[in-house]
Amino acid sequence: MNPECYPITMLPQTSRLFLDFLERPDALAPFYVRGAYAESWAGEAVDFDRSKRAQLADLLTEQNRSFGAGEAAMANIERLRTGASAVVSGQQVVLFGGPLLTLLKAATAIRKAQDASAAGYPHVPIFWLASEDHDLDEAGHLELPTRHEVRTLRWDGGHTGAARPVGNLQLGESIVPLLDEAGALLGPGPWLEDLERAYTPEATFGSAFGRWIASVFAEHGLIVIDASTRAFHALGAETLRRAITDADRLAGRLLDRDRELAAAGYHSQVLVAPGSSLLFLLDEETGARLPLRRERSQGVSSREPDAGATDAQGGEWKAGKKSYSTRELLAILDAAPERLSPNALLRPVFQDTILPTASYVGGPAEIAYFAQSQVLYEAILGRTTPVSPRLSATLVEAPVAAAMARFGVTLPDFFRLSPDELAQRVGARSIPVEGKQMMARAGNALDEELTALTGWMQALDADLGRSAAVSASKMRYQMNRLRRLAANFQLQRDASLRRHVDALYLALYPDRHPQERVLGGAWFLARYGPGLPLLLVEHASQQCPGHKLIYL
Repeated sequence: MNPECYPITMLPQTSRLFLDFLERPDALAPFYVRGAYAESWAGEAVDFDRSKRAQLADLLTEQNRSFGAGEAAMANIERLRTGASAVVSGQQVVLFGGPLLTLLKAATAIRKAQDASAAGYPHVPIFWLASEDHDLDEAGHLELPTRHEVRTLRWDGGHTGAARPVGNLQLGESIVPLLDEAGALLGPGPWLEDLERAYTPEATFGSAFGRWIASVFAEHGLIVIDASTRAFHALGAETLRRAITDADRLAGRLLDRDRELAAAGYHSQVLVAPGSSLLFLLDEETGARLPLRRERSQGVSSREPDAGATDAQGGEWKAGKKSYSTRELLAILDAAPERLSPNALLRPVFQDTILPTASYVGGPAEIAYFAQSQVLYEAILGRTTPVSPRLSATLVEAPVAAAMARFGVTLPDFFRLSPDELAQRVGARSIPVEGKQMMARAGNALDEELTALTGWMQALDADLGRSAAVSASKMRYQMNRLRRLAANFQLQRDASLRRHVDALYLALYPDRHPQERVLGGAWFLARYGPGLPLLLVEHASQQCPGHKLIYL
């Protein structure tokens, strides 16, 4: 079956900023370097230092070998060494690969790199592991469907509340029973074996995720990067340094941008509070990732600093209960750069200090962040990376597609209607033909007679006509009530109808959330094998500027 394309507005809780990014790119010109689907970057080389390319390629080669990457990824690293640009996407490292959207992001980066290379300039796909995030509650779970519910697998390894970077946490023996539980839900097969090879007790959360996603897209040459190491942070140190020395000026630019967004009718995605900074600091003793705050500053301004001045040189900083001078932070950056970590707004700039990024592929929230990050790009790098939306999709298995056709329901019905409302509709459509015909005749006759009668009474007197219209509305309500009674009786008579409706919601809109944000990608990989990554890459072109329904 051919895929279907729906407007992105169908999805719940989509920000106005992202909707306008897709549908009215010209209105967002001050906040983004190019529109969502402009591909002029594909024919351009990214200005990137040759010696830095060599260092980057050496580090990626070593790291991707540790992830078990294949020949295609190694060949792409060599292309990067010799001048190729990168199409980058990324994701927080999540248990067993996380929700389907992880696969959708990687597939989109691969497809856009392929398309850009076909346009004449070599591009390679890179997947950035956001291993420095410290939200274990968000990262440490995976949701898989059973026949009647969504089952949540959860790992904390005894680290609950530690606020340490998730990627560095060792999995330990507590991962073994979770693998057993995943195996019972996914069933035996090569994709379960891939999970077992990646998620070993000796692995860290980051290395396991890296090995897993490298294996899923091995055929496509996906390069994987975990930039949390000292060597990668040293490559990006200049951006971290600017976040310290130019803290006031950058904060001023962000505040100016917040005002510009508000004036245009948008809200900021990341709060820029007084005293906040763009950095986290890893505590040397506990390993906790603590937000750095400015305790004293030179005054927030978006103006360029005076020649020779070092902005914020006299400021004092605080992380947790410890205070630091600017000089001490710069000493930490020189000696142990991996202890300084960018926040959500600085992360893409830090990423593109390390990588020759031609385009970034993101989800709705990431793209919304870029409206703020753009001022940091210009201030620090002197350029802004174009951003593009990832593939947004719902995957439909054959039995689900057959049930949708049988009951005459479409994907938008699940987003628009509650399960009770949709069950009512299915019940009404399941009423025997003779019953439908009788109710249709009665309803049509009633509507025709009431229309004529209320029109005649309106002609006699306006007040009389209004009273007649109210009474007619009550009669039509009672007619609709008869239809609901018949539908409810059909649902009670055939209990399987409601079970079918609940099963459809579970498959397409679990817990009233889009499938791509809830159900684990591992579930679909286990059922459809190596053909699934190929299918997702095929569908990741930008032919559908919204949400795709993909039949499996």
